[in-house]
Amino acid sequence: QVQLVESGGGLVQAGGSLRLSCAASGTIFSINGMAWYRQVPGKQREWVAGITSGGTTYYTDSVKGRFTISRDNAKNTVYLQINSLKPEDTAVYYCNADVVVITGKVYNYWGQGTQVTVSS
Repeated sequence: QVQLVESGGGLVQAGGSLRLSCAASGTIFSINGMAWYRQVPGKQREWVAGITSGGTTYYTDSVKGRFTISRDNAKNTVYLQINSLKPEDTAVYYCNADVVVITGKVYNYWGQGTQVTVSS
């Protein structure tokens, strides 16, 4: 079994910063792509940023220049540095990963989410 556990969310003022972390644990052989999504109540979950196993990064347009995704493969952890926070960044942030388990199969996993609230 594999678990993804996020941390680092909280309440911050507009213009502030947060660093989200997501650590994967369990019967992991390796991890392919990792990503961050966010969801506001009543809306669909939105893809925010992704990173390949080799470190190539991708961002949705609305966060380019403010969000930075990174990973530590030795720790099976993905990070999201969020700068210049805006009230519209308020959401529950979820991490997602394509995990190669010890049998060689690839499964997709979600974390439980961490709340980010930005006050104006």
